[in-house]
Amino acid sequence: QVQLVESGGGLVQAGGSLRLSCAASGSIIRIASMGWYRQAPGKQRELVAAITSGGNTNYADSVKGRFTISRDNAKNTVYLQMNTLKPEDTAVYFCNAVAATRYSDLSDYWGKGTLVTVSS
Repeated sequence: QVQLVESGGGLVQAGGSLRLSCAASGSIIRIASMGWYRQAPGKQRELVAAITSGGNTNYADSVKGRFTISRDNAKNTVYLQMNTLKPEDTAVYFCNAVAATRYSDLSDYWGKGTLVTVSS
């Protein structure tokens, strides 16, 4: 199993910044990709940003130029630097990892989520 622990959420004013972190632990052999998804009230969960072990990144159009995803492979940790935050960025942010363990092939794992609230 893989455990994902997120941190860094909170309340911030519009235009401000936050940095989310997510550390993966467990019987991990390989992490193919890590990423962040978010879910706002009444909406479906959506991809925010993802990064592969090789450093390739993918961003939602709505966050391009404002958010930056990075990864420390040695620490199995992914970060999301969020700048110029907008009220519409308010959501619960979930960490995701696609990982292989001693006991399973590549599978999806999810954190419990961290709330980001952007006030106007």
